[in-house]
Amino acid sequence: MKLFASLAALLAIATPALAGVPVTVKADIVDADGVVTLGEIFSGAGAAGPTPVASRAQASVMLNAQAVRIAAARAGLDWANAEGLRTIVVRGETTAAAGATAARGNVDVLTWARSIQAGEMIQPADMVWGKAAAAPADAPNDPEAVIGLAARRPLRAGAAVAGRDVSAPQVVQANEVVTLTYDNGGVSLALQAKALSGGAVGETINVQNVTSKKTVQAVVTGPGQAAVGPQAEQLKLNRSTRYALR
Repeated sequence: MKLFASLAALLAIATPALAGVPVTVKADIVDADGVVTLGEIFSGAGAAGPTPVASRAQASVMLNAQAVRIAAARAGLDWANAEGLRTIVVRGETTAAAGATAARGNVDVLTWARSIQAGEMIQPADMVWGKAAAAPADAPNDPEAVIGLAARRPLRAGAAVAGRDVSAPQVVQANEVVTLTYDNGGVSLALQAKALSGGAVGETINVQNVTSKKTVQAVVTGPGQAAVGPQAEQLKLNRSTRYALR
């Protein structure tokens, strides 16, 4: 009994020490020397501040938020990530020379961190902030607007990111046999059709009835799936509304 009581007392004393120090992520994260530390990312990092997290070889670097959270926990810090961040952007410290260059017309833009093949899915590490004489008219202001989309064509490392570079990933490929459905007022029909072109969810494609060879327009609803009728019209409306709000 004495042994158990001693262990309980030790645990009671040790528990507060095991709790991480609460920290919050800074609104503007700036790195001065190319080595990103916990102190540069978090307010209240204290003695754990000098702990390195990543290196920065370019104008900025994007870090995976979950990886940063794990690194913070190992250093005794507790970041709850109440903001729900998926990526953390760390930019280089602006120098007087850089400021003068910006004044001559250079602007901050997202650039491709590597060359990307057509059809590849865009990942957080595929973009970094850089400088350009001018930003594309459809340049995204937030990496989240591009992550998860697919490259529409080969993209060159260092080029500025443009909205026209990417699109929703295709879930139906050209010449693929898909299930074509019609659903209206309790009446449901389904048949096999061949997609004459590829498409993403919500896009309109031409499909050919495998039996009758008749070609109709249908809306892609998912992998290997397309629809005609009221369901298709609603999907097209939702897609056009979503793009209008961007």
